[in-house]
Amino acid sequence: MLPPDNELEIAPAELAALRDDPGAPDIRLIDCREEDEFALCRIEGAELIPLSRFAEMASARLLRSDDPRPLVVYCHHGMRSMHATIFLRERGRKEVWSLAGGIDLWSRMVDPGVMRY
Repeated sequence: MLPPDNELEIAPAELAALRDDPGAPDIRLIDCREEDEFALCRIEGAELIPLSRFAEMASARLLRSDDPRPLVVYCHHGMRSMHATIFLRERGRKEVWSLAGGIDLWSRMVDPGVMRY
């Protein structure tokens, strides 16, 4: 189950459960780290939209009405993804959440195969 719209974060365990649930909605996973970080490690299925280019890329790729999938944005520890989440929410995107603790907490709590740095 997705978090309520009034919450800004989703816990790694909640996201993992959604990804494993065949009845859950298809979630679009956005990595807002930079290209060098993305090259080190990533959560499987994530799309890279670096925060440094987020404003220019989000309009074309995330704010379109033709892709209604909920969004989860992540970064290293959750700060950049929170900024990206707020950016998208302020522009009318309702179903978007920041991954609490970022890829670092995901690696520790869900998938230890994801390298920590």
